[in-house]
Amino acid sequence: MRLDDAIITALEYETGVHQLYFDAVNRTEDPAARKIFKVLCDEEKGHVDYLQHCLDEWRKTGRINAGELKTAIPTKQAIEKSLRELQQTVKPKPTHRPELDLLQKALEAEIKTSNFYKEMVRTLDGEGQKLFKRFVEIEEGHEAIVQAEINTISNLGFWFDTPEFRLEME
Repeated sequence: MRLDDAIITALEYETGVHQLYFDAVNRTEDPAARKIFKVLCDEEKGHVDYLQHCLDEWRKTGRINAGELKTAIPTKQAIEKSLRELQQTVKPKPTHRPELDLLQKALEAEIKTSNFYKEMVRTLDGEGQKLFKRFVEIEEGHEAIVQAEINTISNLGFWFDTPEFRLEME
């Protein structure tokens, strides 16, 4: 796949995931759920903007000089560590929330997007590989936070953004 085609495909993935989170923000009643969906929505919008900038640069110069791609989501390892600690300190209150369906759709979309990026890292070289390698790291964090939300809602009965764990990085 050519780099510009890969970026266009990435834009399609990111636009779809952004729309999913945008819809979730507007469909949920739970304030904690809305906050988490909003953080992820904003993050995905940033990915769309970043990729569009990369595509524009590539088309103009044949190079990518978009700067560092930042994330508001902690690493997969940090999320997993916090979840383990949280599960040791909180008594479960099993409950079902309508947001579980939204989270499941989000997890599927994040996995699909992440798999695309992993394939691009495997098959592209140079600037393309570098570009998509950072997306793999970020998407793994997205997958981890969405899975952690599913786990905590299903097993503990509340959203992950509690005093024991915050989405904001310190």
